[in-house]
Amino acid sequence: MRVVCPHCLSVNNVPQKDSYKKANCGKCKKSLLDTKPIELNSSNFDEVVVNSDIPVIVDFWAPWCGPCKMMAPNFERAATNFPLKALFAKVNTENEQNLGARFNIRSIPTIIVFKGGREVERVSGALDVNALGSLASKYAI
Repeated sequence: MRVVCPHCLSVNNVPQKDSYKKANCGKCKKSLLDTKPIELNSSNFDEVVVNSDIPVIVDFWAPWCGPCKMMAPNFERAATNFPLKALFAKVNTENEQNLGARFNIRSIPTIIVFKGGREVERVSGALDVNALGSLASKYAI
């Protein structure tokens, strides 16, 4: 399966398994098991979403948004349960207004799940760690 490195954003081919003890990027050699959400922007968004065989779960947020700031730790915590099963990413709609407009983001936070390069689910409003985990589990490989 194709997986985008969370460090250098290069595409890696990784055998699909139930769990992984070790998986490193072929380009930068850093761990593909790192679950810290990555920042997406107009220049890398399509490449990451299209080249990921695992679902990409994107949090559209803004720094001035109270519910976004409250949900951020939950988003990071939920991501830790899905190494190489789902890729968690964030889009700052304040900086990336074109992406916000492109995906018709009307309220934040909004979570969009992309699978196979296409949107498969959207949820608006802050979610707790259990709701984020359930959402990711529906689509995780």
